[in-house]
Amino acid sequence: MKKISAILKNKDVMNRILFTFAIFLIFRLGSAITVPGVTLSTSAFSSGDILGLMNLMGGGALQSFSLFALGVSPYITAQIIVQLLQTDVLPSLTELSKEGETGRHKIEMTTRYLTILLGAVQAYGVIVTMQNTQGLTVKDTTVWGYVKIIIYLLAGTMLLMWLGDKITEKGIGNGISMIIFAGIVSALPQEIIAAFQQYMGEKILTDDPTLILEGTMQLTLYVVALFAITVAVTFVEISERRLPVSHSASSQSLSSAAAQSSFLPLKINSASVIPVIFASSLLMAPSIIISFIAGSNVPGWAKQMENVFNYQVLTEMPGYADTTWKMPWGLLIYLVLIIFFTFFYANLQINPEKIAENFQESGTYITGLRPGIETQNYISKVLNRITFIGAIALSIIATLPIALALGNVVPSSMSLGGTGLIIVVGVALEISNQIDGLLAGKNYEEGY
Repeated sequence: MKKISAILKNKDVMNRILFTFAIFLIFRLGSAITVPGVTLSTSAFSSGDILGLMNLMGGGALQSFSLFALGVSPYITAQIIVQLLQTDVLPSLTELSKEGETGRHKIEMTTRYLTILLGAVQAYGVIVTMQNTQGLTVKDTTVWGYVKIIIYLLAGTMLLMWLGDKITEKGIGNGISMIIFAGIVSALPQEIIAAFQQYMGEKILTDDPTLILEGTMQLTLYVVALFAITVAVTFVEISERRLPVSHSASSQSLSSAAAQSSFLPLKINSASVIPVIFASSLLMAPSIIISFIAGSNVPGWAKQMENVFNYQVLTEMPGYADTTWKMPWGLLIYLVLIIFFTFFYANLQINPEKIAENFQESGTYITGLRPGIETQNYISKVLNRITFIGAIALSIIATLPIALALGNVVPSSMSLGGTGLIIVVGVALEISNQIDGLLAGKNYEEGY
């Protein structure tokens, strides 16, 4: 209650929150406006379809084929490509990353240009895929008809990127993450309702108390599972390793009492929800590319390849003596991508070499270690160890609901709910931390 009271009294924080909600309102309105030139004969989305995750992250925008149907996924994919190229793959981008604010601006513009290109490819792929599976009908089937629809979808994506930038600048949280957050939050109630209907829909209409009790127990377990995921994500997000830090006699930055309590905090999962978002976005890419290349006539091998990258599908594999067995290739790829991006982003967020240099310049050192290369190696070793723990924890939280859904232990909606909850909880914690920082800054100013 104290925190809520402090927020209500802080004009700057309230303005930021209200501004963010205003952007959310625009996002929801845009998600309800269907793209001109198309008709939808059905709005039913298969939970096992790769488009189901895109629809969830867009808050149902894809299901209604709205202006925001693509969401921010083209921008996220472009970010992945550009950031990977910065790691000494493309020297020109690597040099730009070292040029400070000017370099970052040029890299951001490169990312946005790439977003337009990837968005056009993805838009066409989504159109063809929905024509084949979701009852989408394009009224004008000429080249110009498709071009117009692609332009509408690209315009929606670019508008979302601009809205995200405004949230980052004047609102609360990271703009792109907040757009995804808003989409998932708006869709989660539908997922819970779908689970209720699956467990209780028919049973509650019967007079058999055994069936009603069975459905009630299943629904209770479903809610408990959602709560457990929330608790697990929260625990991973707030866990950290604290390295004791001391200050030399020449350092006057802290008093002796404060110096004794100083530490360097390293989060178990410093990449937060980025690995899950990036891994999900990359898994969408093969399906979109195949639809773009093959069009409406998708060959059997292409369909098989598409299923390999779909983490909600078991791929049938040939066995001995004309037998077959099933393998969750998509789920395994998803798990590997989460682990990879957790390490990748942890090393982007925390640079042991830079930390060691800053410590040496300020007369600070980790207790018991020499400044310089020894400090750098120690921080790097600790970072890799705790990131491994965070990566494994995050991958288990993300993939366990999907594995249970593949085994028909929980409803297929739970497989999306696990991924969605990781993003929602992670972003919510980031919002809470930013609000705490704003309130602390205000209290510090008032103290003087």
